[in-house]
Amino acid sequence: MCIRDRAIILGCSTGHGAATAKQLATEGYGIIGFHLDRGSIKKDAARLQEEIASLNSNRVKFWNENAADKEVMLSRIEDIKDLVQDGEIKLLMHSIAFGSTTNFFEPTPVLQRQMDMTQHVMAHCIIYWTQTLLDNSLLKSGSRIIGLTSEGSYKAMEGYGPVGVAKASLEAIVRQIGWELGSKGITANTIQAGITPTRALTKISNDWEEWVEKTKERNPMKRVTKPEDVAGLVSLLMSNKANFVNCSTIFCDGGEHRSL
Repeated sequence: MCIRDRAIILGCSTGHGAATAKQLATEGYGIIGFHLDRGSIKKDAARLQEEIASLNSNRVKFWNENAADKEVMLSRIEDIKDLVQDGEIKLLMHSIAFGSTTNFFEPTPVLQRQMDMTQHVMAHCIIYWTQTLLDNSLLKSGSRIIGLTSEGSYKAMEGYGPVGVAKASLEAIVRQIGWELGSKGITANTIQAGITPTRALTKISNDWEEWVEKTKERNPMKRVTKPEDVAGLVSLLMSNKANFVNCSTIFCDGGEHRSL
């Protein structure tokens, strides 16, 4: 690994993105992170950046900007190239958890703009990030594309309509990316984490604490997924030993998906 090699994490300030940023920083990767936060969470992101800086000799840069916005992406590509210099992007990880948490019909019908926004933010934007990094010679053989999905991609649940559609789209998109770029040595996979007590989960349902307790009961390992579990799997996938893992959804949930 070149000292200039970096990981880009879209949605880096909390949950799986934050845990992965810390894990990869301990392994020597520079971290480039995007988040969109306000208030106390913005302060948490600043503290996280300081922690990462202490782990990887200050090779970290966060931008509190909407990574799903094409103009933001294009405006930052030269900054990213300056950070990488003669290295490369070893990881592009999509961990953005922002979408409309509602049903399709009741109590209020979902709007097209809500569907379109959720699809773009939680799925489509990874296409344009991959295209842009590839066009700028930042993705090379050994680079990884990883998206975070959930059981909502194949299971209907309360308040998860638009997000469930986006997760199914994300899996299809990442699979296609891996199929098209595999010949270049670039692999693409999704990780399905189990129920994880993160800030994103609290926004899906007011009953999230009940979800957590029920998950503990049905999970073969009798606990919920932790962000550090996902970070560990990302680390494994970054290894050269995972060079042939491609176009797949990998479960990181202790067997939870087999115990529905």
